[in-house]
Amino acid sequence: MTTWKTRAMGALLAGGVALGTGAARAGIDPLSYHDQELTVAGVARQVRVVNGYRLEVLTTGLDAPRLPIFGSGGELLIGSRSGRVYRLLPPYREPEVLLTLSGYPHSVAVREGELLIAATDGLYRAPYHPGQTRIDPGTVIRLAPLPGGRGHSSRSVARGPDGRVYLSLGIAGNCSDQYLGPGYSFDDQRGGILVLKEGGGKPGWEPFASGLRNPVGFSWHPVTGELYATNNGPDHLGFDQPPEYFSRVPPGSFHGMPWFQFDGARVHRDDCVASPPPRPLAHVLPPVATFPSRNAPLGMAFVPLEVMGPLAGDAVVALHGSWGTAPGGSYWGSAASRRPPKLVAVRFVEGKAVRTDDLVTGFQLPDGERWARPAGVAVGSDGSVYFTSDDATEGVFRLTTVTADPKKE
Repeated sequence: MTTWKTRAMGALLAGGVALGTGAARAGIDPLSYHDQELTVAGVARQVRVVNGYRLEVLTTGLDAPRLPIFGSGGELLIGSRSGRVYRLLPPYREPEVLLTLSGYPHSVAVREGELLIAATDGLYRAPYHPGQTRIDPGTVIRLAPLPGGRGHSSRSVARGPDGRVYLSLGIAGNCSDQYLGPGYSFDDQRGGILVLKEGGGKPGWEPFASGLRNPVGFSWHPVTGELYATNNGPDHLGFDQPPEYFSRVPPGSFHGMPWFQFDGARVHRDDCVASPPPRPLAHVLPPVATFPSRNAPLGMAFVPLEVMGPLAGDAVVALHGSWGTAPGGSYWGSAASRRPPKLVAVRFVEGKAVRTDDLVTGFQLPDGERWARPAGVAVGSDGSVYFTSDDATEGVFRLTTVTADPKKE
């Protein structure tokens, strides 16, 4: 581990948090890479992988898988666009269909005695215990409704360190006048992260953070406990603006969209929506890291500090790649100019994001054809990174640590 991570681990074990500023933030180790060949569906593919890790394909037997999580006993649970919730046991090569549910069960979470399923129109729950191989659809009930409707129909659910249930959802389009706050109807309460209110009555939602156009992935930093989220920017400003977000998300924070955009240097007013902003520009919290525009960051997960290796404490993010093409951002340009799908890391030093690095590239061929598109990310207890691909190759990949020099294998 780097020095700060050793200090942070000691503080964590002692019940505290190690934080710092200054020159130590610049001491993060650079990553190096090797070229690797792997066979996917009988076809040899070339990827570039961070040293110390090796990429493998575990299964291609899924239909449009999205966000994965680990349950107890190492089981891997995965939502999907196809309506299926998948269950895989080690070595994660034989998927089982745990449940089929209409309404896009994009993600799931587990808590005592039940499975929580985030679909477009609501958060559902069903009785569930570790080792269960099938959920009867008749036992699934809606715990709390959500705004449905067109555009950005995925819903992501997770349990926080406080045991509460958090859920993210996006606004309908580029500039939809929708907001998690007063003055907006239930159907227009979109664009941020919610927390479920339970106890003392019917479960419902309260806003946690607003002004996020489409925050697909979110998770909590293993040292600071702060919430971070990915966020997709709009498409109406062309191919190069605005950059995609990786944001720290404190409670009550406002991230500006669709009224304000961060251009990589400053926050400015976006005139694509005519309504007055619900909060002033001074309240907009800019991102802590960015990705090039139109990359579509989706799922993310933090690497636990207990893991020995260069990524401990960093966030792993799935970049889905753009549908838009250079130079203007339309669909009709050269496919070779699209932003390529990749797996990246947001590097943290002393609890703060300092830069982004590639982890796996090569999913897009020179002519623009994609043979995989990362969508969701989960990190195993051994530090291996599992990610789904929901397009071209529809399945599960694993980025696992290796002890041998990969160039000599």
